[in-house]
Amino acid sequence: MINERTKKATAKNLIERYFLQLTDGCGNGDCTNEFCASRPGFEPVDKNSAAVRALELYKINAKLCEPYANKELCTGPSDSPANGLNTTRMSGDAEGVDKDLCPPKEVYSDVHYLTEDKVYEILSFCQANDDYSPLVRVIGKVFSNADALAESFRKPEHRSQKVLESHWSRDESQNQGEEERAGASAEDATAQQRLAPSEVTVDIDSVRRVYHRLLPIEQVEAAFLNALVYLTPNLELDLTYLEVYESNPDYLNIFAIVMENSNLHSPEYLEVAMPVFCKAMSRLPVPALAKLTRLWSLCGPVHIRRMMETFQQLITITVVTNEYDGDNLVNDDETVVAAVKCLKLVFYANVLAGELDVCHGEEEEEEEDEEESDSGELTLQELLGEERTHRKGPRVDALEKELGVRTVDCRTPLIAFEEFINEPLNEVVEMDKDFTFFKVDSESKFSFQSCPFILNAVTKNQGLYYDNRIRMYSERRITALYSMVQGQQHNPYLRLKVRREHIIDDALVRLEMISMENPSDLKKQLFVEFEGEQGVDEGGVSKEFFQLVLEEVFNPDIGMFTYDDSTKLFWFNSSSLENEAQYTLIGIVLGLAIYNNCILDVHFPMVVYRKLRGKKGTYVDLADSHPVLYHSLKELLEYEGDVKEDMMITFQISQTDLFGDPVTYDLKEEGDQIPVTNDNRKEFVSLYADYILNKSVERQFRAFKKGFQMVTNESPLKYLFRPEEIELLICGSRVLDFYALEETTEYDGGYSKDSEVIKYFWETVHSFAEEQKRLFLQFTTGTDRAPVGGLAKLKMIIAKNGSDTDRLPTSHTCFNALLLPEYSSKEKLKERLLKAITYAKGFGML
Repeated sequence: MINERTKKATAKNLIERYFLQLTDGCGNGDCTNEFCASRPGFEPVDKNSAAVRALELYKINAKLCEPYANKELCTGPSDSPANGLNTTRMSGDAEGVDKDLCPPKEVYSDVHYLTEDKVYEILSFCQANDDYSPLVRVIGKVFSNADALAESFRKPEHRSQKVLESHWSRDESQNQGEEERAGASAEDATAQQRLAPSEVTVDIDSVRRVYHRLLPIEQVEAAFLNALVYLTPNLELDLTYLEVYESNPDYLNIFAIVMENSNLHSPEYLEVAMPVFCKAMSRLPVPALAKLTRLWSLCGPVHIRRMMETFQQLITITVVTNEYDGDNLVNDDETVVAAVKCLKLVFYANVLAGELDVCHGEEEEEEEDEEESDSGELTLQELLGEERTHRKGPRVDALEKELGVRTVDCRTPLIAFEEFINEPLNEVVEMDKDFTFFKVDSESKFSFQSCPFILNAVTKNQGLYYDNRIRMYSERRITALYSMVQGQQHNPYLRLKVRREHIIDDALVRLEMISMENPSDLKKQLFVEFEGEQGVDEGGVSKEFFQLVLEEVFNPDIGMFTYDDSTKLFWFNSSSLENEAQYTLIGIVLGLAIYNNCILDVHFPMVVYRKLRGKKGTYVDLADSHPVLYHSLKELLEYEGDVKEDMMITFQISQTDLFGDPVTYDLKEEGDQIPVTNDNRKEFVSLYADYILNKSVERQFRAFKKGFQMVTNESPLKYLFRPEEIELLICGSRVLDFYALEETTEYDGGYSKDSEVIKYFWETVHSFAEEQKRLFLQFTTGTDRAPVGGLAKLKMIIAKNGSDTDRLPTSHTCFNALLLPEYSSKEKLKERLLKAITYAKGFGML
């Protein structure tokens, strides 16, 4: 192990010397080395290019110049390459070297790492002499050197003077002995790390106190910035080529210390230091990233927000100061990509610090089922590469796996998820190309869909749209190939012909046959035809089909769902006599609505969408789904008296069945004999909630989820969307901003926004009550909900439909088009419009 460490140190030292030679030169104006910046005619290179070139020169064992005597580099006997650490790696030329980083050997020149006490000692000395230059020099020296900074601000139990001596000793023989002891110490540290993966040896509180004392001092604050500028290229080089973290896990301390600087969000840092620092941090291995994440999760909301805002500002500034197009994608901007990857750590720290529910439930079974289905015979789709293409992509996030937590596990984050969305970035992401990176080129290209927290629902919906459309195209292609091979004409679409008065029976029979014979047909584009009606389905007929199916199945008289008048929400009826196929149909309908980009008028509590994501319902979910029961159980938990004596309840509960008869259920074996007490009431509440939300409706919900997954099982839905966003996808937004709709509406046939009848129209619509507005939206678009992103995303068209007449307005819901005659007065327009939206039903009526 020691030999390996020595080899790495030697390689690192040589690469640094090549880097200095390319950037600084040797100092000899007559140098003839073609790889030296001092050679006359040498073309200067930037630091990133120099780092790459330095590695290449090392590999070919290129010529190295000896330092020229007149070159006034900041090296002394103790920090020359031969003696361990080089404190001025990758510095500028003699004139360009900051004087604060390269001081003469003066007071405190023997300080090679920092502790809180040492900082205060130097600070007191500087204040007494009214001269901060000693402190500036020490800050510059330590904070610009990775090894020195990694050893600084250690927790008392992790301080290792032997390791420090091995770094700084001038005696070569002493170095060897100390290296062996350092190696043993490193092994102990690695073992300790395995036992306590969240442990970081740096004393964060100490670092914060030091920053708090020093940052207000202008000269010292500048030294921190200058040091970070010098430090960051070394970090990126070390992590890219030398795998330093594997040999020294304490290398992580550097990132923990730097991120505690509360001035990182300032323009100076964002411009010259943070881009390279983020690139370096993003190159840390996943275990190190997880360690940082766990550390930051303990920092509290103020520090998590500060780090979040730092990375967000870096992303925003980079995006708004650059221009992106098809040839210059934001996905290729290294600064943006690195900052997003760093923001991901803060996001998961925010998740870990929030209110967690890590009980996964059905998700594990689902993944097992997928694995079993993958082990079968190859289908035609797989033989043609279609299925493999779709299944490619980051199904399991490496950081999530390392942390053992998912976004859906967090009920209430420390900082709202919405604050991690970066709107300027969303405006420049080209989702068609990003989708390709996500599904096909995930290993070689960065996709923002791998960090969905930074995307808003509109952008993610675009990615889902591309996935759905490409899958539909794939199914049509496969169908065509089947037709060629088998010589039979197959339908490239999912066609449903239904009778309006028997819509459930017709839809159930057809969809059940498809799901049994060829479930992949559900992924074809949907076309619905109502028997005896003229409508051609360009989207509007499907919308009405979904609406009519839902009206039927949610009818309380059928008994599939129960309705709560106080919450206006439906829940699965545990006493329903309907078979599972009916619930599977509802799941298929919800999946088809997402797949075909239709909005449904569905009223489920949020726990349904959480359960679709693999979570189990808990006591907290009752507040939304069963508020009366929730408040009763809450009173039980908060009761200060004797529960057993005063309430006299047991672990047996009672419900009414479909016919109103009482039915008892034991939450535990012989529950009627077990009284609820102050000690076991939490268990009682937990079991009660589990019964109501999970066990009592297990048969119904399992069938419902099965139908939903028949359509969405290979969709990126579960990777991109949180439960509340899935509800938004299915149901649309309940917030209706008709002024936003007015701004985006287009006009045709002779109308414009300045036409008198158009002014009448918008005055009338804005005067409608909420219910009338919903009826108008239903009449024009086929749904009374706003799409993802609000009514501004609707793109409604109002077209002229003749001169003044008694005819009613009509609509093409497939195209969100309203055909409006040029009525002679505002009163007539309102009367005709209200009649049209109130009595509209069916297709081909007018």
